[in-house]
Amino acid sequence: MKILKTILCVACFAFLLPTTAHAQEAESSIMELMEYTIKFGENSKFTEGVKKWKKCYKDNNGTDTWNVWHRLQGKGNVYVGTSQFKNWAEMGESDDAAGKACAAIAMEFILPHIESTELSTTRSMPEYSNTATLGDNTIVWVTNFIVNDSEMFREAVNEMTSAIKKKEGNARGWWYRYMGGESGHYMVSSPYKNFADLDTDKENIWKLYEAANGKTKTKDLKDKFKSVIDKQWSYTYTLDKDLSMN
Repeated sequence: MKILKTILCVACFAFLLPTTAHAQEAESSIMELMEYTIKFGENSKFTEGVKKWKKCYKDNNGTDTWNVWHRLQGKGNVYVGTSQFKNWAEMGESDDAAGKACAAIAMEFILPHIESTELSTTRSMPEYSNTATLGDNTIVWVTNFIVNDSEMFREAVNEMTSAIKKKEGNARGWWYRYMGGESGHYMVSSPYKNFADLDTDKENIWKLYEAANGKTKTKDLKDKFKSVIDKQWSYTYTLDKDLSMN
């Protein structure tokens, strides 16, 4: 998401959920998330500023794509911009003439309405993840984890996702591990087409696992999973298509 990073670089900031091509490929990729907390009462000014920037970027033949997600719960008014890279080398490419051409718009119409930003970098975990693209899904349910034993946590996640894949043919979400920062250690993002889709009942993972492996093994896995998690929290995000470019 060079475009959104450029916005902050213009103002000399030191810091800035899945692009349209959100497929989890066989090889792990890097996803960067820039969280923006908007000043109270200035949401419309911020969104109009991003729309101005987007038009300018398109008019200058910009080629980057990005998605912008609006968080529903939690403290403050928060947007998250996301972008994906195949590797660190691609992430380091910085030639974005279109972004530079729109720097004045960022300075005048976007940055004044941002209270704070936080940058997170993650690496995908395709072995545990859904293989589909974002497609026409417009909502993601994101759960973050802070753990005390990464190896045991991954073992538990592998057991659960393997059971889901065997029963349903695919994993339910996209898994990532954070690379540094203060956001957490792991994250899973589950897609939904719309709000009505959130009302769809899915089989409880522990019931699903118990049906395949029995009560004793299920209790052992549940105990392992709970013992390695120090903290977890979830947010729901809606895709803002007007602010995204894909």
